[in-house]
Amino acid sequence: MRKIAIIGNGIAGITAARHLRKMGDDEIVVISGETDHFYSRTALMYIYMGHMTYEHTKPYEDWFWEKNNIELVRGWVKEIVPNEQQLKLSEGKIITYDSLIIAVGSKSNKFGWPGQDLPGVQGLYHYQDLELMEQNTRNITTAVIVGGGLIGVEMAEMLLTRNIEVIFLIREKEFWDGVLPTEEAKLVGRHIEEHHVQLRKETELQEIVANDQGRVRAVVTKSGESIACQYVGLTVGVSPNIDFLRGSELELNRGVLVDRYFRTNLPNVYAIGDCAEFRDPLPNRRPIEQVWYTGRMHGETVARTIMGKETAYQPGIWFNSAKFFDIEYQTYGHVWARPKDQEVQFYWEHPNGKKCLKFVYHQQTNVFLGVNSFGIRLRHEVMDQWLREKRDIFYVLKNLRRANFDPELFKKYEEEVIRKFNKDNNAMIRPAKHGFLSGIFN
Repeated sequence: MRKIAIIGNGIAGITAARHLRKMGDDEIVVISGETDHFYSRTALMYIYMGHMTYEHTKPYEDWFWEKNNIELVRGWVKEIVPNEQQLKLSEGKIITYDSLIIAVGSKSNKFGWPGQDLPGVQGLYHYQDLELMEQNTRNITTAVIVGGGLIGVEMAEMLLTRNIEVIFLIREKEFWDGVLPTEEAKLVGRHIEEHHVQLRKETELQEIVANDQGRVRAVVTKSGESIACQYVGLTVGVSPNIDFLRGSELELNRGVLVDRYFRTNLPNVYAIGDCAEFRDPLPNRRPIEQVWYTGRMHGETVARTIMGKETAYQPGIWFNSAKFFDIEYQTYGHVWARPKDQEVQFYWEHPNGKKCLKFVYHQQTNVFLGVNSFGIRLRHEVMDQWLREKRDIFYVLKNLRRANFDPELFKKYEEEVIRKFNKDNNAMIRPAKHGFLSGIFN
């Protein structure tokens, strides 16, 4: 019987543990210094907002681990000794292994700003960050968030529930416009401002200034403006949490370098999740994938390989989803911030400015390449199928109601979308006359 050690109890590491157990009786030990048990990281904001407790965020009861013979160890790994197949924990404990999975996730970015380590300045990624945020935002009136993206919006929404004034600094011309096309970026920016957040565009942080007690009292921008505040949230992205591996025998770049089977340069050592970096990324995929569902797929894939069923990573069609306050966002396929050669983008927006669809298709072949959706839920299996089958944009629009996943009493907008496409492109598409779900898998 082998001993398989997993460092990290996030979605990637725990998925690997569960699938290893399904396929065999090897000894499995999961080490984490963050929490005793696996929890839903995306639910941290709801704990702060009072909608959930920590117990509500645990997908499995505490007895699940013992019942499935998965040992949990609370502690931080400080060193890997591959020649002896050992893990050294900061508390002095040593754990041996036959196979090792590194699934240590990410950490919040810092870029060397003066004052970035002051009390009252922090990121938001780990459970400890949530606990720190509870302390740092107690009895304050004004917060500054630095950096856009999804974590920044979540933090703004959290702070607003405590009646804390939020000033949001982004260096881009529009919110998250390195990821979103201009129309969607402007829609999100407007929505943020409608929630009484001061969105300061094209504004960069210069330094963070302390008060007489050594806590944050203001930020200074590169334009020289001083903004008084008692809290600074740093949400300028995340990076692999691999500092403890520097100087080891593992080959590192931004993350732990792996092949398509998640193998590192060391025998029987694998890396998955946010901390893994592909040596040869798949076409149109990033070397480091920091998304919940890809972490889950990493865990499933590496488990099969360790159990002797070598499986290369095949993530399929790219998708992601998020929420900007009360506007839900989905993306399928590839919708780049700026169209690539031979790509055409068609955009429809509802007059209320809170719903939109952006379709991308090939200029010559009309093949459907991707879609962004804000405020309208799309059916995952339909979009995935159309992209895999390389359906053309005319088929997609004609059958768009098949993809609508909004509840029954929600208003539908397919005919309005088609009318605008016809007008913009001198086309004559008519909606297909079929039932809500008929023909999805024809």
